[in-house]
Amino acid sequence: MANAKGRQSAALTAFLIIQTVAAAFFVGDAVGDLIADPTGPHSIYEVFVALALCLGIVFGIVALRRTLVRMRDQEAAIATASGALAQVIDSQFSDWALTPAERDVAFLALKGLDVAEIAGLRGAASGTVRAQLTRIYQKSGVSGRAQFAAFFVEDLLGAALVPT
Repeated sequence: MANAKGRQSAALTAFLIIQTVAAAFFVGDAVGDLIADPTGPHSIYEVFVALALCLGIVFGIVALRRTLVRMRDQEAAIATASGALAQVIDSQFSDWALTPAERDVAFLALKGLDVAEIAGLRGAASGTVRAQLTRIYQKSGVSGRAQFAAFFVEDLLGAALVPT
């Protein structure tokens, strides 16, 4: 997503550069025409086109600035939320008294890895991982992976599943 926003900003910047070059050309041409024929319809038309291009540049700069500020704010919010979620997860794992191995397995399960993937990453047997997941679910008071993940997602949503 950040990459798409970066491309959007780069495209807007390129557009502003092209528009600035065009405006400089039209301003120079309009000034030349005004010197030659200050009241001619062609001269007046070119002045309006040059002014419109200059206004477009100003609005483009404002839009680019707003986009860059919005991107910076969103990136900061995501970083804060990521850090806060990691702290919430770590605190909850401590409350449940998960062992270091159970913490690793639980974290990998929250990331969406299946038993075989977790076993492969940890160099453990699939049966060992299943047993660890069973203990994690018992300690956390949930019946399975979906409820385990939902425990943390519910906090993120901040609202009851069923409106009151």
